[in-house]
Amino acid sequence: RDVEIDPEGTFKYILVRLQRPDGGGQRDIVRGTKAAEFHNHIFEKVNPEMEKLGYECKCLGGGKIEHNSKDKKIRVFGLSTGYGKADHSVTVEILKKEYTDYEITWSDDKK
Repeated sequence: RDVEIDPEGTFKYILVRLQRPDGGGQRDIVRGTKAAEFHNHIFEKVNPEMEKLGYECKCLGGGKIEHNSKDKKIRVFGLSTGYGKADHSVTVEILKKEYTDYEITWSDDKK
């Protein structure tokens, strides 16, 4: 799946590029969870899962997601100290495919 994020709350997320080693297709995925204290904890979980499926992973950056399922709103903001800021506009486009009836916004705000 292109998107795996927690159903509610504010949490860290990363934008990951999946690439076939033979140079075949690539795609970007979004992963985010409250369970991760740091962004690299998310990547350390995603990377082995995707390698088993035959992909090479590269973290393109991170930030935070505020997910309000009651109001059907998602806000993407912030950055990752370790990976740098993800391109939130790319993240929003991926989220819009999964959450079609949501209002999804992004900003460069830190909080």
